[in-house]
Amino acid sequence: MDLEAELDRARDLDVSELADAIESIGFECTRCGACCKGYETDDGSEPHTATVFPDEVRSLQEAADENDDTGGDDVAAASTSDTSMEWRDVARPMPYGLVDGDDGPEGETFEWALQTTSCGDCRFYEEDDAGMGACTVHDARPLICETYPFSVALGGTSQPMGEAVDEEGVVRAHECEGLGRDISREDAEELARALKTRAIKEVEEAIRLSESYAPVETDPGEVVVHDSEGAKQPDGTPLEQ
Repeated sequence: MDLEAELDRARDLDVSELADAIESIGFECTRCGACCKGYETDDGSEPHTATVFPDEVRSLQEAADENDDTGGDDVAAASTSDTSMEWRDVARPMPYGLVDGDDGPEGETFEWALQTTSCGDCRFYEEDDAGMGACTVHDARPLICETYPFSVALGGTSQPMGEAVDEEGVVRAHECEGLGRDISREDAEELARALKTRAIKEVEEAIRLSESYAPVETDPGEVVVHDSEGAKQPDGTPLEQ
């Protein structure tokens, strides 16, 4: 399916039908934090990796500037400013596509991932004394976080969160201990609206990225990130600067 056709499908999604599917699967967030934290694999530890688009990075910068408790000093790339959060404090180059060079990752990649702490957790994640997880920028969180553990299967750009553990129509549910729990119709519809918005945005971003993409010859140790706004350096500035 080409991207324009996929965009049409995303725009034609019926919120009521999406809500029906979400109700059928069932969901309630238990605040376990599993979707916000790094995890262990057979090959070692893997950091939390969630796609964040350029406008979402800027929204998170604004939200974090209004919040004094967004990760403290335990951040992979700490800001040098006490009053303004930098791009690299919010987002890091998506690791997929990069290779390990002598001085760290290098090469070209597409889009951004939320920045992580030194232990691999999302930098905006925190736990209280009882171990309950919370997002310090909850109202500005990216759409992929707002809609987890659900995604919509439309075609090439859909289902970026791995294998589905349940499905209903075009709605896919991914691993989460909150699945199967009762959800109110109001909450299901709110989640469905966000899911449709995300589906549309993902395809629109993919279209703009494909239109602006031009291969870049990277130097050793250099990372270039291609997003819907063009080629950028890891600090979010345009490559030509």
